[in-house]
Amino acid sequence: MDNLRELTLRGILLGAIITVIFTASNVYLGLKVGLTFSSAIPAAVISMAILRFFSGATILENNMVQTQASAAGTLSSIIFVLPGLLMIGYWHSFPFWSTMAICAAGGMLGVLFSIPLRHVMVVKSTLPYPEGVAAAEILKAGSESTEESEKSNSGGLKDILFGGTIAATISVLTNGLRAISDGTAYWFTQGKSIFQLPMGFSLALLSAGYLIGIVSGIAILIGNVIAWGVAIPILSASTDYPETASLPSVAMGLWASDIRFIGAGTLAIAAIWTLITLFKPMLEGLKISLRALRSDVVASEIPRTEKDMSPKSMLLVMVSMLAILVVTFYSFISDSGLSAGVAWSLVACSVIFAFIIGFLVAAACGYMAGLVGSSASPISGIGIIAVTVISLVLLGLGEANGMLAEANGSQFATALALFTTSAVLAIATISNDNLQDLKTGYLVKATPWRQQVALLIGCVVGAAVIAPVLDILYNAYGFTGAMPRPDMDPAQVLAAPQATLMTTIAKGIFSHKLEWTMIIIGLVLGAVIIVIDLLLGKANCKFRIPALAVGMGIYLPPVITSPLIIGALLSWIIKRAVAKRSSEANFKDNFKQVDRRAALIASGLIVGESLVGVLMAVVIVISISSGGSDAPLSIAPWLTSVFGENFGMVHEIAGLAIFITICITFCRRALSALKK
Repeated sequence: MDNLRELTLRGILLGAIITVIFTASNVYLGLKVGLTFSSAIPAAVISMAILRFFSGATILENNMVQTQASAAGTLSSIIFVLPGLLMIGYWHSFPFWSTMAICAAGGMLGVLFSIPLRHVMVVKSTLPYPEGVAAAEILKAGSESTEESEKSNSGGLKDILFGGTIAATISVLTNGLRAISDGTAYWFTQGKSIFQLPMGFSLALLSAGYLIGIVSGIAILIGNVIAWGVAIPILSASTDYPETASLPSVAMGLWASDIRFIGAGTLAIAAIWTLITLFKPMLEGLKISLRALRSDVVASEIPRTEKDMSPKSMLLVMVSMLAILVVTFYSFISDSGLSAGVAWSLVACSVIFAFIIGFLVAAACGYMAGLVGSSASPISGIGIIAVTVISLVLLGLGEANGMLAEANGSQFATALALFTTSAVLAIATISNDNLQDLKTGYLVKATPWRQQVALLIGCVVGAAVIAPVLDILYNAYGFTGAMPRPDMDPAQVLAAPQATLMTTIAKGIFSHKLEWTMIIIGLVLGAVIIVIDLLLGKANCKFRIPALAVGMGIYLPPVITSPLIIGALLSWIIKRAVAKRSSEANFKDNFKQVDRRAALIASGLIVGESLVGVLMAVVIVISISSGGSDAPLSIAPWLTSVFGENFGMVHEIAGLAIFITICITFCRRALSALKK
């Protein structure tokens, strides 16, 4: 395999194109629902489908394409923080160079920080790396020059296109034409307590639910019940709200001001626990890294499949990225009007914080990806910890150097906390992805240093796309708390849930008004859940309660979590159906075939809905800029004239009926992969 094509120009160009498409998709999805997806598997299938038309295509070349493109599924998570700068009014758009620099520098440091962990967490580890292993299996199947593998490879692309076409069509009907609803909820009261029975119809979330599986799905449901079956009814019962008040507005107000902080506390303690459990692997990785730096082993004596980037190359890239961070932070801080001494002290504080905390969380993020996959990793939990710590640090500095005494001091300090957190999050997201890719490379016998170079390229390409896409989406839909125009449709606003939460935490710390009571409740709740989960693990129980998933169930509203839970339920139903149709001997092989097809369909559903969201944003921006409405394709007025006051009910029933039909179709198509 030493002479096979690997890091090629055509592969780099193809990877760049896929990176652009999937980065745009992930930015939209992350802003809408607070979730992103891993693009490694669909990128591998697309790469094989395209490169097979060229001579000399190899499994290693296809692996490089998916490695580069996978940056799209991770670096785009930077949008969990950056929109907060618009929400507090510090930015009014996304400056291209500042946004690109913070994303690219942070992402490339994430690649470097995870390299020392490759041996201990990939080669020697028993972590499952679900997406990394799945991508390797797809690449291996596609590399076999047999009629069966060609058919399988073609079928994989068809499954992605099948899911993408369905999701794109439904997304046009809901977000474009607005002919059917994208969710519904039945609200009712028991005394003064408010309850709801929700259902969201997002196919992207349905797919994400399938990918995370039934255990995480049940954990999210538990969090949902804690928030909306216990906490909201108790708080609403003790709240004096008018009898004529809208139940959704009252309940969502309580969720925004209180309940989501319980979720934040749960997420924070779960992330801290993850870091504690990874302390030993982090030390081992650091020792290996230091050993490599002073090693006298000749490079030619190291096997190709064990060659990481050279220490000199790593050091050169690291110093370059630190220099970019220094320049970027100084540019950000110099606009504040602070003295040069104070400005440079803040630059040093922010860069050192991002570097040190980024290095510490690299192992935690890699471990989470190895355990549950990149898509299901709760990166926002890392962001919550980072924004809290840096806000407290800047609060102390600000009170010491007089920065907070300025008229806009609190706003600037909040903005700097968010900007610093974005650098940490960029490091965390790529660390989360890099070890997954290195696992795939390890299984297909790729060259590690070439993969690391491919991911560095992916970071640059992805970083260049993020700012323009964010600007388009902001001007088309607006974000919660940041509307570019006063007459925009509030129903179409992108929630940007993580950015909203992190902004609220930072503002609360600097104003001394953070709702610590609810956060402490969340911390205690998370600690209890961790203890229960540990006890279940010691009892060798198959059912577990991951605290991070429970925290997400508390933190996200039910209209978002309900399709996640339904998707997780579908994964359980499909597995049970395969078990019934298989003997014990062939169950594993049969389920592998079915699960592969289901994962590809799910990837298509995610990409289809996300891409239409981005394209619709472009249409809306064009419409508004030419004096049109922010719903240029809507036929809702015409449907209202046809159905009259019953349109609302028809709107929701149609959405529900189509959603159920797609769930059934999803299961049937996945199960059709069973061998006859």
